[in-house]
Amino acid sequence: MLTMKDIIRDGHPTLREKAKDVQLPLSKEDRSTLLAMREFLINSQDDEIAQKYGLRSGVGLAAPQINISKKMIAVYLPDDGEGRSYDLMLVNPKIVSHSIQEAYLPTGEGCLSVDENIPGLVHRKNRITVKATDIDGNEVKLRLKGYPAIILQHEIDHINGIMFYDYIDQSNPLKPHEDAVEA
Repeated sequence: MLTMKDIIRDGHPTLREKAKDVQLPLSKEDRSTLLAMREFLINSQDDEIAQKYGLRSGVGLAAPQINISKKMIAVYLPDDGEGRSYDLMLVNPKIVSHSIQEAYLPTGEGCLSVDENIPGLVHRKNRITVKATDIDGNEVKLRLKGYPAIILQHEIDHINGIMFYDYIDQSNPLKPHEDAVEA
């Protein structure tokens, strides 16, 4: 079972590397890693388990965050606020198209690899289309908007060595971009 001790923190060189493509079909080890990442997210959202093991709540996790420089991400969002849920384990995900319109979380973003609160708006694309392979080797194409789209962009950034705070405008961190919407 993954715990917070398995998650590397800001400053670790793996977080700034471009992760490697994952060979398909998935090896037993890669499949096991993805399942463990998903399990961490589910456990982190269970108050009792999270408290017992000292887990910080998360909705997404990328393999580089557990010091595995491979293009694998897990997302677990039981309710996006609009009646949809997401339970994703994706390999080699890639954003293939996106909207011009931006979206942001009004409270800013957090990250399991970043212990401190970093205030500032992170502007991302409001709508994205992602192509990837799922844990069973099936090609998937996802069209997402708002909060789920932000989560996927955050995790895909991890496999590209980008941290969320790289997007914060240092001169005016809390000012929304023109035409950007709250997610």
